[in-house]
Parts: sequence; C-alpha cells; structure tokens
Amino acid sequence: MRVAFRIFKSSTKSWEKLFAEVAEFASNVGRENLITISHSEDQNSGVVTVWYWSRT
Repeated sequence: MRVAFRIFKSSTKSWEKLFAEVAEFASNVGRENLITISHSEDQNSGVVTVWYWSRT
C-alpha cells in the first residue's frame, strides 16, 4: 500500500459544493483507507486535499 492524494480546487464553486464533491470521493475511498482531509484558501480559490491509502 502507498499514500495517495487527490486535490480538489475551485474559484467558482461554493465551499458547500466543493466539500460535497470531496465528501463523495472520500466516501468512495472508504473509511478504512482514508488518512485525512485538509483544506485552505488562496486568493479566493478553495483547495481541498484528500489523503488516503491506495493499493496501486
């Protein structure tokens, strides 16, 4: 297994829509594989990263 990540960025979506997209992805990753979710904002662009364990 290796650590993997997926980055979600948007300057046009609301935080609610961006977080909903992230939540759907994280749910598909599965509780047992999820490491953490982090978020930040930079110049009106939301950035969310999902860190998880991957078999590939």
